[in-house]
Amino acid sequence: MIHDERHAAHRIGLLRAMVLGANDGIISTACLILGVAAANNSPSARTAILTAGMAGLVAGAVSMALGEYVSVASQRDSEQSDIAKEKWELETMPEHELDELTAIYVHKGLSPNLARDVAVELTKLDPLKVHLAEELGITEMTLANPLQAAVGSALSFTVGSAIPLITVAVASASTRMAATLCVTTIALAGLGWGGARFGRASAGKPTIRVILGGLAAMGLTMAVGKIFGAAIA
Repeated sequence: MIHDERHAAHRIGLLRAMVLGANDGIISTACLILGVAAANNSPSARTAILTAGMAGLVAGAVSMALGEYVSVASQRDSEQSDIAKEKWELETMPEHELDELTAIYVHKGLSPNLARDVAVELTKLDPLKVHLAEELGITEMTLANPLQAAVGSALSFTVGSAIPLITVAVASASTRMAATLCVTTIALAGLGWGGARFGRASAGKPTIRVILGGLAAMGLTMAVGKIFGAAIA
């Protein structure tokens, strides 16, 4: 019978990039909009608020994509360096590498003889794959993917940013701040719940964590906008 448990390890890289991007998009754009609106929430300020929100969306999406690509590419370079070193070691000192693999299995609880037999058998199939997984924890599922991280972050940031931006665009001057706060809170709750479920984790704590963090950021930005707006008025 084929072992077919459903795990989420292969989703970790993409999940992290998408949750980070969406969370940053929702919060940063909502904070920007609410900060400007707190400084001046008159009907004539609609253009300035929307312009600030759109500028935040574009700048944030580009920044997230570049930041994720650079950071994950650095991780990928490090992994490739380790892979090249492991290839060289397997080509130049195969017996030493076999001893290392045997020692790993002994450390995991196998008897020395059985550990040696297992190491020999696995090395016959794909020695590089086995050594990368056992020595370095590198597998095809965990290997860094810079392009995937960059695209995932940029798209999720754009989608997240669009939520408060559309809200403030359709709301009236008297309701835009309350509507933005309400819709953003709901979006953050959905993000926390969806991210947890996508990663097959409990949704309670992640959802509360995302909501509280977003509300704190928006409250602080509104306070700064109000104080700054009054100071320059």
